[in-house]
Amino acid sequence: MSATMIDKSPQSYELQIFHDVAKALTSSLDLDIVLQTILQKVAAYFRPTTWALLMLDGDSQELFYSVAVGQGCESVNALKLKTGQGLARWVIETGEPIVIADVNRDTRIEASSKDDFFLQPCSVVCMPVRAGGKVLGLMQLVNSDMQIYQRGEMLLQALADYAAIAIENARAMQRIQELSITDDCTGLYNARHLATVLAEEVPRSQRFGYEFTVLFLDLDHFKRINDEYGHLSGSKLLAQFGRVLRENLRLIDAAFRYGGDEFVVLLPQTGKESAVLVARRLMATFHSARWLAGEGLKLALTASIGIASYPHDGSTSQAIVQLADEMMYRVKQSGRNNIAVAGVGLLDQENQSESHS
Repeated sequence: MSATMIDKSPQSYELQIFHDVAKALTSSLDLDIVLQTILQKVAAYFRPTTWALLMLDGDSQELFYSVAVGQGCESVNALKLKTGQGLARWVIETGEPIVIADVNRDTRIEASSKDDFFLQPCSVVCMPVRAGGKVLGLMQLVNSDMQIYQRGEMLLQALADYAAIAIENARAMQRIQELSITDDCTGLYNARHLATVLAEEVPRSQRFGYEFTVLFLDLDHFKRINDEYGHLSGSKLLAQFGRVLRENLRLIDAAFRYGGDEFVVLLPQTGKESAVLVARRLMATFHSARWLAGEGLKLALTASIGIASYPHDGSTSQAIVQLADEMMYRVKQSGRNNIAVAGVGLLDQENQSESHS
């Protein structure tokens, strides 16, 4: 009976691993939680001294360590193939697993790559993480028990497949979330997301004693462009405007399409004086940009901008946005193509023209 128990024990353990990982996949959309569960099971079953998950950046195609745990994990990067490609890169490019029982006896390992970590015999297993014919990354195990690996190779492949499912689910969810908060035409955030961001920004600024400033922008005479050149050209102009706006803001700033040809810019940790400099710089950029040059039009474009700051101009996000909107309308009523600041009024037209010279 004991022999039977011993024979069944590994199978029962593997079934428990599948159960735990599947439960994590179906109960959480948090990629870190799911991957942590998978890697914990890998570590417990295969008992490596070092284990890691490397991910492939979809844009740059660069490999990076999403997780790396254990002895000498930093040194894993030093392992090279004779071709000059790292083990991880080789697995990414071929989509095939690689198993090295002893790096000191494998002719594919460059002698020059053997740092202190690899002076002693060690094994390396790299298992690709694949989904839909694409390699998303790989699991990398160092000094795993090779007898356990030979018995559990299919288990490691299955866990890699689970990791791929988790990664794809997380990326799909991210795309859905991005679509729900992004304006299709301009690529900027939409008005619904503005409310969410401001609801977080007010308590954060209050807690740390920060200021933040809102710019409310309205494109001048945009209707004329639609009427004269058509709505398709108008949409292309809005898309170009969105790109120009993003390119001229800091990483911590956020731009939103409020509606039609109205836009809001949130400048965190920024007081009114600095915000005015930002507004002037944006207006200078609008004046100098070649709008729809690719369409052979080279249109002129100006904007009316209103500015209001927290906490000096209001204690709520609604109050700040409303006041910035009112300032923008003051510019509209006075002739457009200018900036109005809450508590200050219209900027000096002479100064405004100088800022574009």
